[in-house]
Amino acid sequence: MNDTKGSLYLVPTRLGDNAPLEVLPISVKKIIEAVDDYIVENEKTARRFIKIISSNKSQQSLNIHILNKYTEENELPSYLDACLQGKHVGLLSEAGCPGIADPGAEIVRIAHEKDIRVIPLVGPSSIVLALMSSGMNGQNFAFNGYLPIDSSERRSALKKLERLSHELNQSQIFIETPYRNNKMLEEICSSLNVNTMVCVACDITLPNEYIKTKSIKDWKNTNVDLHKRPSIFIIQKD
Repeated sequence: MNDTKGSLYLVPTRLGDNAPLEVLPISVKKIIEAVDDYIVENEKTARRFIKIISSNKSQQSLNIHILNKYTEENELPSYLDACLQGKHVGLLSEAGCPGIADPGAEIVRIAHEKDIRVIPLVGPSSIVLALMSSGMNGQNFAFNGYLPIDSSERRSALKKLERLSHELNQSQIFIETPYRNNKMLEEICSSLNVNTMVCVACDITLPNEYIKTKSIKDWKNTNVDLHKRPSIFIIQKD
């Protein structure tokens, strides 16, 4: 590896508005204080996070590239030009860990192609924390991202995940847009076997954190409001 190149640091962020150093190690603060070039999803929230972590850091010194659904794919390789010039670059997630249910994975792929060292920093992942606290199979699991929006397609997808969970003894993890969480839980309860286990984990690491694992039968008798609360859903059928 060419030691004259800078490294790509994968910088995790909070999952909500709690104090950063409650959920992030001091290594994140040290890297943010040392790095001026960043690839971020949202410039405003990234600058705010950097300022909270390192209040003395000059905002004018920051060089920021935006990576979101509007970014042209052919722009991405140039985002790592600073690394080729010997500077370190931080890939900063909007929430949680870069590259995990996050558009940053493409940047990481390009870094490997360019023989740039990739350094992941420790931080909270809602997916991993939910699985840890679910009591479900942590040896064999799959993350499925978002399920279809169409109701009939979503029901079919849920039944397929339930079947795979049973056949493979595999925890099936997925997410939903926060304002559709309540509808998702309703469809889980109406579509799956009453003995299938479901974990709902929302607002992870925040003061109003809610994590429960119950059978479908018990969820049908549970009243919980998940509206606009970032949530992880996990199902497992024995």
